[in-house]
Order: sequence, then C-alpha cells, then structure tokens
Amino acid sequence: MRAALEGLADVGYDSLSMEEIAIRAGVGKGAVYRRWPSKAQLVVGAMVHWREQIAPLAAPDTGTLLGDIEAIADGVPDFDETAKRRIAVLVGLVGAAARDPQLRLALVEEGFGRPRQAILDVLYRAETRGEIQPGVDIELVPDIVLGLNFVRMVLGEPPDRAYIERVFRNVVYPLVTGEPPA
Repeated sequence: MRAALEGLADVGYDSLSMEEIAIRAGVGKGAVYRRWPSKAQLVVGAMVHWREQIAPLAAPDTGTLLGDIEAIADGVPDFDETAKRRIAVLVGLVGAAARDPQLRLALVEEGFGRPRQAILDVLYRAETRGEIQPGVDIELVPDIVLGLNFVRMVLGEPPDRAYIERVFRNVVYPLVTGEPPA
C-alpha cells in the first residue's frame, strides 16, 4: 500500500500502473493483482488504510448528538506535512475519478462511503432519541460535511479538528436540530 501511495504522490493516478506499484513494492505484478483486482481498488484501499492508521473512523455513541459531535471532532488528527501531501493526492484522485469510472466507484464505496455511513449512524441515533427535528433530510448531511471538507482540501488546508468542530457545531447541529449553534 505504501508503494501505491508513493507512486500516486510521485506520478499521479493517471500515470501510475500496477506494474510500477509492484516494482516499488518489490513484488511481482501477479502478487499485486491477486490482492487487488484493479489499480482503482488498490489506490483507494491504500488511502483508506492510511487514514485509518492516523485515526480510526468510527461512529461514536455518547448518548447525545452534541456529545457525538464532540467525539467526532476529538477523533480528527492533527495533520503533519506528510499527511498534508497525502491529502493533496486525494484531491488529485477525485479529479481522476471524473475520467475513470472504476476509480469513481471505489471512491464512492470505500473512500467516501465509510465516513458518510459513520455520520449517518450518529444522525440516525440522534433521530431515534428525538434530537433531530422532523422532516430533516438526514441523507444530505454527510454530503454537506464531506463537501465542505473537500473544499478545505482544495484550498490546501486539511480539515483539522478545529474546522470539523466548527462545521458540526455551526452547520450540522443547527441544521438538524433547528437550534442555534451549541
């Protein structure tokens, strides 16, 4: 996976081949294909693995929406320079996904599907507890959060702990509860 991330950083998705990844990893191309059937699945898997190593993605369950929001923000890592470069690679992957249907599918299912589901889990529990006002289209909320994070990444800034907390407190919480920012 490290070979895939290094290759992405060096040459970009479009120029990176499975053969080059295998050479960088010091293994045969067949070994790479046995584990990952496509370049798209390998590079997205590598990005997801990298993100999980920094801070595992999980839907907190503190018993309140506000507590869950705080737990989500507390789980956001501080990004070092290496992480900032990898975030730039992710931005490049999203651009490449516009041209590559396999990459787009892998990003939707693995890259964005997991954080999207974690946010939905938090919101559905809050809805069950009666903390979310009726009629809120909860399915849109993760897209808002991920979209704001992506804009931040395009601007060259990682979505750090303070930013995530601002998004959840000033956008998500008032949107779903109808209450002023917490």
